[in-house]
Amino acid sequence: MDAKTLCLGALARGPASGYEIRKMFEEGAYAAFHPIGFGSIYPALTALLAEGLVACQEEPQAGRPDKKVYTLTPEGHAALVRSFASNRPAVDKYKSDTLFMLSLAEVMEPDRVRRLVADYKDLNASELEKMAECDPADMTAGQRFVFGLGKAVYSAIATYIDNNAGALVDSLERGDHEPLPGRSAGETAPHRARKAGE
Repeated sequence: MDAKTLCLGALARGPASGYEIRKMFEEGAYAAFHPIGFGSIYPALTALLAEGLVACQEEPQAGRPDKKVYTLTPEGHAALVRSFASNRPAVDKYKSDTLFMLSLAEVMEPDRVRRLVADYKDLNASELEKMAECDPADMTAGQRFVFGLGKAVYSAIATYIDNNAGALVDSLERGDHEPLPGRSAGETAPHRARKAGE
């Protein structure tokens, strides 16, 4: 989704400065959905302003330059509606260093894998705790739906880890897994080779 549409969507929640829009995508309501570069926000807002899709009001700040607060215009709201009606969403992309590493668990020590899984579970538990502090009653119907879906995903991750992490580590400790392509069946994992030499 392009930066202009992302900014229109952010402003649909209410007036905001460019910095506040950036925060929405870095650590706020949209952090889990879509990245937007800081260098993309202001050019997008400038273009939206020129097209009459947003309005801008400058608010004085003590000891600092005036704060530019952008507001969605009726034309901007209509443009957002048209965009959502006609654009096909791109396929979701999920990035995770942890899951990439775990997909190659056979090249790591079992204790390292155990720690990675525990840290990943803790991270997801932390996100669930943050969500528990939110009040769905203050959300729109769409926000409640996405909020509930997020909780379901984090809960499912925790349940999957509880049910399957032990079997993964046990398999690595026994060395009964298939060798990775590029390594022959006779080659052992580093931790097993050390144990054999002890």
